[in-house]
Amino acid sequence: METPPEVVAHDAEPEHRSLGQKFQDKLAESRYFALSLTVHIVIVFFASTIVLYKAYIEPPDFVAEGGDGLIASTEDLSPPPETPQDAVPTEQFTPPTPNINSPNIDVINTTATNTSFKVAPTAVRVSMSTSASDIARQTGNIAKSAMGGAGGLPGTMRGRIGIGKMEAIKKNNMKSETEKAVLRGLEWLRKNQNEDGSWGDPNQKGAMTGLALLCFLGHGETPDSQQYGVTVSKAAQWIIDIGTKSQGRLCSTGQFSQPGVYEHGICSYALGEYYTMTKDDRVIELFKQAINYIVQGQGPGGGWMYSYDKTANDLSVSGWQIQALKAAHLSQLNIPGVDAALDKAMSYIDNSKGKNGGYGYRNAGDKLSLSGVGILCRLFWNGKRPELRKGMDWILDETEKKEPVKYQGEKADLYAWYYHTQACLMFGGTAWEKWNRWFQDEIVKAQTVAGDDANAFGSWPVMRATSHGKHQETATGKSPPVYRTALCVLMLEVFYRYMPTAQGT
Repeated sequence: METPPEVVAHDAEPEHRSLGQKFQDKLAESRYFALSLTVHIVIVFFASTIVLYKAYIEPPDFVAEGGDGLIASTEDLSPPPETPQDAVPTEQFTPPTPNINSPNIDVINTTATNTSFKVAPTAVRVSMSTSASDIARQTGNIAKSAMGGAGGLPGTMRGRIGIGKMEAIKKNNMKSETEKAVLRGLEWLRKNQNEDGSWGDPNQKGAMTGLALLCFLGHGETPDSQQYGVTVSKAAQWIIDIGTKSQGRLCSTGQFSQPGVYEHGICSYALGEYYTMTKDDRVIELFKQAINYIVQGQGPGGGWMYSYDKTANDLSVSGWQIQALKAAHLSQLNIPGVDAALDKAMSYIDNSKGKNGGYGYRNAGDKLSLSGVGILCRLFWNGKRPELRKGMDWILDETEKKEPVKYQGEKADLYAWYYHTQACLMFGGTAWEKWNRWFQDEIVKAQTVAGDDANAFGSWPVMRATSHGKHQETATGKSPPVYRTALCVLMLEVFYRYMPTAQGT
């Protein structure tokens, strides 16, 4: 058998070869290994270069961005100077966390027990200064807290804090005496808060507590506030307590009766603002439950009714549900059904419009006490000013000729003025200029600042006219002081509480 050539060559190799020749032979045998080693070295070098380059030029994976709310805001509001820690006495507390166990409205249960707490009241010195620097200091910590939250405040709410507040006050022509009236009103509310954190008598606590809490939130107050932190916390806790006891129903009786739907809408509104300003995750599940009741309680016509009865629509009831849904939208919690419910509600609002551009109570019409509800709700949700101008002109004309803004006038109507004031600011232009001339000084001068009853200082007195809306009245037929004071404070906070999306003409 013939021997393979490779074997022959190997067997025939001379026994005596030089060291250099032997090295060349070994190198030739390992040429594949050398080539592989070289390729791997090149790959490792280029990979390392790419990693270092990307680390140098690429941004972090997570970048915080501000929320837009109803309008996009590119304004960079730097936080104002921080309030000195010894400026105002403070109270410390640790609120309990409710355990809510129900993701939807159909099966709502809770494992929470009573989460109420007591805070011993202490003397709090209230600053009444309204200078620009003092306003910045008063809201400095709040601004820092709010802007540091998840995405910061929506653009429409940035007028409540720091520099944004100062700019809004100047832009909307708010007088220093008006801000002092707001502070006096807030202090009266603080002093008249019930021990459990609520306001008002037992049969009206839900609506009164929601309205009062909205006053403090509208002024930019949160649990971090030195002057009103405990007040805000106790109020929020009361709403949390009644909600956890009643499977998400934010009403004092736990039932959606006639006053119950008002209470639920107003408290949901307040709880939504509270979350947006604090990012307090204790309230998320409860707030979602409350909003789900509103979404599922909407009637086929797009409105809401007592007991969430879907056989009819009531514009007064609907107004508070729409404001609560708007607060849910601004919360950026993306609660299912909110935007769709608002879209549907706008169809109902449009169908309630009368021949003069006003809005009716149960059917299409022009009712002055409710026309502001319709216009404000439309401006809050995709409303176009040209389509609303006729109604706005009618409101102003009727007010000037028939029902002037006179606190002790025979036709005084705080309920209508609450909506008209916001609607005129949102509409802007000459409508706001005219309404501002009518209401600002009138509401300020009506506040109780003298008299024999020292406990009334900072509140608003009984009116000659009967308040509209039975849900606001006591057994004597007169509106309660918390109701009058809260609505007046909310009206006077309009200059910075919500910023309009654009100005009218």
